[in-house]
Amino acid sequence: MNSSLPSSQHSSSNTATPVLASRLPAVGTTVFTRMSMLAAQAEAVNLGQGFPDFPCERSLLDAVTDAMQADCNQYPPMTGVPALRQAVAAKIATLYGQQYDANDITITAGATQGLTTAILCCVHPGDEVIVIEPVYDSYVPAITLAGGIAVCVQMEMRAGGYTVPWAKVAAAVTSRTRLIVINTPHNPTGSILRGSDMHALSDLVRGTDILVLSDEVYEHMVFDGQRHESVCRHPELAARAFVVSSFGKTYHVTGWKVGYVAAPPALMAEFRKVHQYNVFSVNTPMQHGIADYMADPQPYLQLPAFYQRKRDLFRNGLAGTRFELLPADGTYFQCVRYDKISAQTEAEFAEWLTTEIKVAAIPVSAFYQQGNESGIVRFCFAKQDATLALALARLATI
Repeated sequence: MNSSLPSSQHSSSNTATPVLASRLPAVGTTVFTRMSMLAAQAEAVNLGQGFPDFPCERSLLDAVTDAMQADCNQYPPMTGVPALRQAVAAKIATLYGQQYDANDITITAGATQGLTTAILCCVHPGDEVIVIEPVYDSYVPAITLAGGIAVCVQMEMRAGGYTVPWAKVAAAVTSRTRLIVINTPHNPTGSILRGSDMHALSDLVRGTDILVLSDEVYEHMVFDGQRHESVCRHPELAARAFVVSSFGKTYHVTGWKVGYVAAPPALMAEFRKVHQYNVFSVNTPMQHGIADYMADPQPYLQLPAFYQRKRDLFRNGLAGTRFELLPADGTYFQCVRYDKISAQTEAEFAEWLTTEIKVAAIPVSAFYQQGNESGIVRFCFAKQDATLALALARLATI
């Protein structure tokens, strides 16, 4: 091209944006974003996206403010503030009996970053990763970005509740299986893994090089006297596992996006190689504030009772409706069948609920890679009592 030509004579193609081949061609806007936007437009009660509508404890904010005023505002160590990593290691040891050194803990920019980094550090192109459907929406895109292949095994419905069919998981294992991802308590179903599940998983991976990624962000939301069956309780699994949790979920500060990953030294070394280049470090004063706040274990020890009361309030309110309640053993989610109300697809029914009844929900089919219509939607009950009462009054009109 003649560069001496006036700019007005240059081809307009010079201003065209080059075509970009997407790394995630099948990914669009998440269902949580879409339903939250629809809820806002319809002025609906948002029981779709999983976040509390009540404040955190003021003492936690005070601890963060104190850290800011103490000039804890520069880069922290890449691995996380030592006091916070030590507090996490102490909590895990006390609750689950697994002894991690503070160097085995890395503070992350939320659990999703921890999950993604764990996948990126160990999954190579062509590796297979087994995920359990319905599956939280960040897992498969992270596997795709790593060049891995997601192998989906669907949960089964038994006695009204979701369970993992371990025989089918075992059948999905091949010589290329690198990682198995589990989630307990489970989003979106509200189910939990029990000791028998962990024994089945141990039997499956024993004698192999398969790693485990355990998403335990709802670890402190297990109800009816049942215990959280952390991978950390099982030394054989902990030796090959990345364990992920979330301060945002535990302390009602989801917008802070602070979490952590625990893993044995060899795995953590690889995790940090990726972590240092996709995040490097996490908000300094919040780390100091959370470390100070963790000196008192009562906020997380009381969390099961706190959310069980909300679960029971919500379930009791729905008991007289045409919704069929599914078991809710953990998390702050309640799944319901609606086949006695409508023959619509889950997405259609969720949109109808939002626009006509003014209560937003999430279609469980959105948690399957190929879709799976079972007539079930998910509500979030991490809300103020007044919010739940308003939602229940509206749902009772159906």
